[in-house]
Amino acid sequence: MSADRMTLSRAGTAADVHYLALPPTAVDARPSGATRLAVVWHGFGPPRTPAAMAAAVPMTGVPVWRVYLHLPAPTGALPPAGLGGETAVVDFAETVERAAERFSDVLEELRRDLELAEGPVALAGFSAGAAVAMLVLASAAVPVSAAAFVAPIAAPARTMAQVIKETGRPYAWTGPSREAADRLNLPARAAELARPGAPILLVAGSGDPLVPASEVTRLGERLTEQGAVVETTTVQMAHALTAEPGVDPVPPIQEAVSVDTVLTEWFRRHLATVTAPAEGAAPSLLQTYPDGVPISAGPQQD
Repeated sequence: MSADRMTLSRAGTAADVHYLALPPTAVDARPSGATRLAVVWHGFGPPRTPAAMAAAVPMTGVPVWRVYLHLPAPTGALPPAGLGGETAVVDFAETVERAAERFSDVLEELRRDLELAEGPVALAGFSAGAAVAMLVLASAAVPVSAAAFVAPIAAPARTMAQVIKETGRPYAWTGPSREAADRLNLPARAAELARPGAPILLVAGSGDPLVPASEVTRLGERLTEQGAVVETTTVQMAHALTAEPGVDPVPPIQEAVSVDTVLTEWFRRHLATVTAPAEGAAPSLLQTYPDGVPISAGPQQD
């Protein structure tokens, strides 16, 4: 692969799914094993596009390709703004299940586009995107070296109860919506998630009204009971990682910086060998947006 392709982000389509790929640019680490690809899904809430997710959580220090996949709504180009509307739970289930089912085909084309050999992948997801990553892990359709789930909507019925509590608007459960919620009650499928043996990181927000930290902790306990290697951490954030509408890439807010730091450390631990930087060199703290404009990945200064 040419040097310019190794240093430039790439946008494309794999199996009809849009993606944004950030190349490995870490200056102080190299892959420690066969994993050369980490796949990330955004959520329904901001960020809700690959570009916005990549800007919020670039994981610059992880020395593998980070590929951010589009999570479309059943009837539109963008996922809905949260779990709202009469068919919210059914739409949620259709979106995440379809994304997980298509992943093997997407991965095959991604490897061809990025000229990567077959091997295990790392998985990460935020909110609804975490549910996709969990379904991919549970399916055991591809080998997974490590996974991280941020504010995961792992139990849609409980999340909808939180939505009702926050908004005061009732939700009319139907037969299809109850069936969808039951299928995606992922704590009840902890044995499937633990079976592949990948280490799992769960990230909760201390002020998250939709996926309370206590719910994430309980999920971790269920996974541990089934033999999974799990770490759970809580950061200061509500549910969103960017401001609304969460479509375009913007400078990361402090919540995103905190999540990016946690995920970078996790995947460096499981995917990387840290090497001594060149004399006089400092690790890069820059991320590059899809338009090629570099900005600091750290907190913004006035």
